[in-house]
Amino acid sequence: MTDLASLIAYVAGKTPEQAERILLAAETIGAEPLEFCAHRFGLGMHATWERAAEWAGLAFSAEAPASILVGDTPLRLDALAQVRTCRARVFDREIVLAAPGAEQFVTLRQSLERKPDLARKICVVEPRVLRTALAQKHGAALMDEARQRLVRRWPGSAADLDVSLTSRLIFIAVMLSLLGLVLAAPFAVRPFLFPFTALFLVVPGLIRLAAGVPGAVPPPLDCGERLTDGELPTYTVLIPLRNEVTMVPSLARAMKALDYPPEKLDIKFVVEARSPATIAAVTRELYDPRFELIAVPDEHPRTKPKAINFALPFVRGEYLVVFDAEDIPEPGQLRLAASLFASRPEIDCLQAELLVDNAGENWLTAMFAAEYAGQFGLMMPALSHWHLPMPLGGTSNHFSTRALRELGGWDAFNVTEDADLGVRLARLRYKVATFASHTREEAPITLKAWMAQRTRWMKGWMQTFIVHSRHPLVFISDAGGRSFLAFQIYVGSLILSALLHTAFAGVLMARVATGTPLFGEEFDIWDAISVAVLIVGYGGALLLMIAGLLRLGRPQHLFYLPTLPLYWTLHSFATLRAAHELLVRPFFWAKTEHGRTKVDRSVTVLAGQAVPKH
Repeated sequence: MTDLASLIAYVAGKTPEQAERILLAAETIGAEPLEFCAHRFGLGMHATWERAAEWAGLAFSAEAPASILVGDTPLRLDALAQVRTCRARVFDREIVLAAPGAEQFVTLRQSLERKPDLARKICVVEPRVLRTALAQKHGAALMDEARQRLVRRWPGSAADLDVSLTSRLIFIAVMLSLLGLVLAAPFAVRPFLFPFTALFLVVPGLIRLAAGVPGAVPPPLDCGERLTDGELPTYTVLIPLRNEVTMVPSLARAMKALDYPPEKLDIKFVVEARSPATIAAVTRELYDPRFELIAVPDEHPRTKPKAINFALPFVRGEYLVVFDAEDIPEPGQLRLAASLFASRPEIDCLQAELLVDNAGENWLTAMFAAEYAGQFGLMMPALSHWHLPMPLGGTSNHFSTRALRELGGWDAFNVTEDADLGVRLARLRYKVATFASHTREEAPITLKAWMAQRTRWMKGWMQTFIVHSRHPLVFISDAGGRSFLAFQIYVGSLILSALLHTAFAGVLMARVATGTPLFGEEFDIWDAISVAVLIVGYGGALLLMIAGLLRLGRPQHLFYLPTLPLYWTLHSFATLRAAHELLVRPFFWAKTEHGRTKVDRSVTVLAGQAVPKH
């Protein structure tokens, strides 16, 4: 029996013949033998490394306090995920904390036979414990990198430096001036107003109409052949959490339901240190070796992108995905994404479709679901197909880890980091696509929660618009004039369209209320244009929602769509609130409360339910 088989037999409690079969099985799927044992035999990481240390004749510690580590901050923080040894000082003695793999244990045992004194200088810890200690030891450097990585990599692209008070004041002044012009339109400035409204209302409306036409855009990517377990790479899942103690059990169930070899899953719960109850809830789930906890120091800005930036140096996967607290991804999502990345190496980012599973709860959730059905089911595939900048969703975006690091990660100060990253991907000529997998989400069920979330989104789009509009010639040089114009129109319309539509609708309602004819006694081309703009704008959004709901087989929610003007009025209030926050607290992250729905979402996880493909 080989030394390696002897180690596995000792750790797993198997016969030599069974140990050889375990090694063969681990080699077949490309897994580290000890991790294979930890996952497949229910040993867990602690027991596996403790037994391996005992076999090798080395001491084992369940903890590795950061205070005992010695050494400077590594020159390459992104290499921390691969660190397996670290120097430490215990009282007056310097030792090496080690988290060896199976082959390294064999080498250590052979070395100890020649030099027994080595046993006094080495202490074994499990890999997760060593990474936790490194995160605590180098917390200040990691935090600095989390906040400044982007600006060091791409100067001029970060919200904290480029969204200055002057820029914000100018942006809001222009926005309010344009709104004033719309309100003044019945009386003056109509020749000026028409091209402006056509640009920000009619053109986006026509784009939505085009995206909603059946067959106009190819369906999201799929592939017939999925990679086998042995072909799959290591995949990292980042789950940022803050005050989400009630969501941890359902999240853990959703992650366990993923159809992916457990040895190749690197699932990190990234929890802000100011959420002790959530940290405790995650800690209770760490018996599963797929899971790892990264505690993020309580430093400003308290944003999701800063937290996942902090975790980025510890990513071990070739690819990574971000999930939110309420997410229930389709079980096969990671396997499909890995298969697509392998078959389409030109793709750097894949966006899954987001579906609202509590749409029937009330009017607000139904409208939210219709909005998502059009946006993620049709609009984003259309933007990808037309090779235009595609603001990503805040979750279920899958990245090549290499490409994400080249991009500088996320903007820690942008409160819709997904939209900013989508634009940056386009500017740097990275390929983004949507693919045929879904993630179930929970829509806000109260107006207060909806308004807080939508205000943050609007504020983030404003940040993104300002950052990427400051140097238009550079943008054009990066991505081309077509992409620059599409960005200006699409993101600009996301900010202004609700305000403009509400202003138009208000003018028309005032005319009706006062008995003023809509078109006057004589034909007025500008009145006709105003009504046409309103119809095209509403019509484009309405058709996109209708097409999205029908595609998903949800015709019961069409009943709510005539209330779209009221829904957009709420958007107007959120936009005005966002403008105010942009001035007084630009980097404040309004936390969305999850787990408030009365819909039993656990059934979806346990049944592994999938949405029929359309």
